[in-house]
Amino acid sequence: MHMRQEIIIQKLAEIKHEQWYELWRAYQKFYQADIPEMVSQNTWDKLTRADAPHIYGFAAIMDHQPVGIVHVIEHDSCWTVKPYAYLQDLYTHEEYRGQGVARQLIQHVYDYAVQRRQCDRVYWLTQQNNENAQKLYDQVAKKTGFIQYRM
Repeated sequence: MHMRQEIIIQKLAEIKHEQWYELWRAYQKFYQADIPEMVSQNTWDKLTRADAPHIYGFAAIMDHQPVGIVHVIEHDSCWTVKPYAYLQDLYTHEEYRGQGVARQLIQHVYDYAVQRRQCDRVYWLTQQNNENAQKLYDQVAKKTGFIQYRM
């Protein structure tokens, strides 16, 4: 009988930069992106600074090691008084997918952003061909029907 392992969620500042960076690079590879190391260092610095409360992140820990990461950016809105929380990046190590890591990271972000940070909502984007992720997202959130454009 296979027992489900416990997933512990920690602030990114509580793990080592190297542990985050390994998952961050794997996430970039998944999306066929190559973010310069200088930008990645800047991202880590912002995500882990106590004096930058509008941008933060968490790590999912299993087997005493980080196996998933999530990054969040809060911003004001013209539609609400409270800010929104944009879940910008979410990644689970390939070997740990299907074990509830992403679901728990999303729930933790929601609880933290809405209950502790008083955000109006949590939202995110995904690529239209990322069908595995959408199976989870369709269970935990409502699809809005908006399409992103970029210049």
